[in-house]
Amino acid sequence: MAAFPRTMVGGVSVSRMIIGSNWFLGFSHTTAAKDDFIKTQVMDRNKIADILEVFLKSGVDTTMGLIQRPQFWEGIQEAQQRTGRKMIVVSTPGIPVNPDTPATGFGAEAERIFDEEKRLGATFCFPHQGTTDALIDRCTRRIRHIDQLSAMIRHRGMIPGLSTHMPESIIYADESGADVETYISLYNSMGFLMQVEVDWIHRVITRAKKPVMTIKPMAAGQLRPFQALNFVWNTLRPQDMVTVGTMTPKEAQECIDLSLGILERRNADVQLQETRSKSSIKPKA
Repeated sequence: MAAFPRTMVGGVSVSRMIIGSNWFLGFSHTTAAKDDFIKTQVMDRNKIADILEVFLKSGVDTTMGLIQRPQFWEGIQEAQQRTGRKMIVVSTPGIPVNPDTPATGFGAEAERIFDEEKRLGATFCFPHQGTTDALIDRCTRRIRHIDQLSAMIRHRGMIPGLSTHMPESIIYADESGADVETYISLYNSMGFLMQVEVDWIHRVITRAKKPVMTIKPMAAGQLRPFQALNFVWNTLRPQDMVTVGTMTPKEAQECIDLSLGILERRNADVQLQETRSKSSIKPKA
């Protein structure tokens, strides 16, 4: 099997597929019961390592999420030990905001959080969209204090980026020359969680000055991988990335195989699921 395609972000080579972590940490975007299922059945360092190992062996060596969660961080360490391969971490910590933040910016608490991110081994550090999107100023078309946060991140030897659910963030970052090397953006054919229509988000992404790390390609499980991955890989630029979340090693392998088939313009030999109703369309042995 060919190694997974790569791109450059801030001078670092990363895999174009990024391993998401919502399915590791209990964020289903579906129901509380589904969250509980993830927490009891998946959120375990060894189970997470089993999944990460599949990705690493296929050259998908970039992961995104909240590495301050022990199960995720420990799973990364275990997968690295098993494979002898280094994981590139895109960390997305939350930085608290309050009514004074627009005027005063960030202080000691942000410094403490970034110190911890560095200690845990993050290569990239992007304040979570819960922080970033609270700083969007549509009147001035700027992102308040983004360069202050980026300076803190660079001071610790990490690479800053922009995590956002708001398409304006990318536009304003480009217009103002914000010190970020990439953007995290929602992107899926369903429009799930996206604030404007899919074709508008596509235009924002394809006109961005930096590479874009897209998230939620399968709309938190509401889109099947075949449809979802064909859409994103066929509509993004060669420098852009797709973040996928899986709950089992087999799901990880399916996403890798499907994606490589799409990118290489061939049919991926992926085993299909079976139901009794399909017996009449199966070829005879």
